[in-house]
Amino acid sequence: MEGRTLEELGLDVAPRDEPLSYPGAWPQESGLLAGDRMVPLAPPSLSTSLHRGDPHAAFEGRVPVLAVGSNACPGQLRHKMAESGITSPIPMVKARVTGLDVGVSAHVSLMGYVSASPFKARGTVRELFVTWLDAEQLAVVDASEGVASPTGAYDRAWLPSCDVRVEPELDCGRPLTGAYVYVNRRGVLRDGDHAPRRHGDQRSLLAELLASTPRLRELFGVTPEEFCARARFDRRLCARGTRLFTEEKLLVSSGLERYVR
Repeated sequence: MEGRTLEELGLDVAPRDEPLSYPGAWPQESGLLAGDRMVPLAPPSLSTSLHRGDPHAAFEGRVPVLAVGSNACPGQLRHKMAESGITSPIPMVKARVTGLDVGVSAHVSLMGYVSASPFKARGTVRELFVTWLDAEQLAVVDASEGVASPTGAYDRAWLPSCDVRVEPELDCGRPLTGAYVYVNRRGVLRDGDHAPRRHGDQRSLLAELLASTPRLRELFGVTPEEFCARARFDRRLCARGTRLFTEEKLLVSSGLERYVR
C-alpha cells in the first residue's frame, strides 16, 4: 500500500506506552490510517463523492467522531485496533470546528496521564480531526473510553451542527450535520477563574496540577515522571486521584452533558 509508515512520519508513539507524550503526535494532513501506514486521502471515488455535494457518501457505513485527544494520534489508534484484531483502515480528516474547545478530563487515566475532554465554547474555532469509524471500529473506541461501563470515564454524545459546526477540509466547505464526541461524565478541570482549563502538553499540565494541589503530590509525587509512574495501571490510586479532583472542587461542567443520549 502506498503512503509512509507511522515511524517515518513520527506518528508511531502511543501515549499509552509513553504517558508524557499525551495526546501524542497528530498528522499534518488528512489521511487514511491503514495498519502502520498513513495513505493520502484523495482517491478518485472520494473526490467524486465530495464534488457531488455529499460528504457522507464517500464514508458510507461510517460515522464521524471528533478526536480531541489521543484518538487523533495514529500510533494510539493503531494500538487500540490491533488489540481487538481490527485491520480495516480509518479515514482521518482535518476539520475546522466552531463552538468547542479542548479541556482536561476530570479523571486520572489508568494509562498514567490526565487526558483531554471537550467543553462547549461559543465562538471558539479549533482545528481537530474527524475519524470516520465503521461499526467495529466504533465499538473498539467506545470500549476504550468506557462508554458501556458504569464506572467508565466517558459518554459518547452527538453534537448537532446548529450548536457545534464541523467543516471537514475535504467537504468543499460544507459542514457536517453533526458529529460524535466523547464527553467526560464528571466534567472537566477548571482554571483559577473557575472556567474550564485548556489542555496543553502533558508535562506542563501535570507540573501545574502537582504544584497547586498538595494532596495530589502526596498521592502521585512531585514531578510529572513520578505522577505517570505511580498512576500507571494502579486502578485504586487512579480512582483516589479522580475523587480528589472532586474533593478539591476542581471540577466544572463541560456544557456538553445535555447532548449525551
